[in-house]
Amino acid sequence: MLDLKNSSTQQIAMEAFFYGYQAFTAKADEMLDRRGLSRVHQRIVFFIARYPGLSVKELLGVLGVSKQALNTPLRQLVEMELVLSVASEDDKRKRLLALTAEGAKFEESLRREQVKLLQKVFQEAGRDAVDGWLAVNQALGKTLNRG
Repeated sequence: MLDLKNSSTQQIAMEAFFYGYQAFTAKADEMLDRRGLSRVHQRIVFFIARYPGLSVKELLGVLGVSKQALNTPLRQLVEMELVLSVASEDDKRKRLLALTAEGAKFEESLRREQVKLLQKVFQEAGRDAVDGWLAVNQALGKTLNRG
């Protein structure tokens, strides 16, 4: 266990996290930038791919952002024909989201690059390290107040 009361250890842990995240997002950031998009766009298409038929309200909860923060990037994805927004059959005010065929290909290409990197570093780190990494990230995710 790291001694996080020690300032030097704090910096080592945080620097490792920051550089790890930078490496994880670098290739996807390049791919997004070529389309004039950003990480928020990737998060939107990732979760729509993960939960097809997700409502806008549900997506707000998953992302933990305001309606105002989601409005512009979601509208851009719809205008680029990467995301479909359709009225629910049982409540016409409710908007359901899905990826278009092009949106699904785009999301998969972003994810594929990140998965390749994870496969490489997971293999290098070993099973125990990967299990620990997953546990730490899941614990971090649980600290967020979603919904």
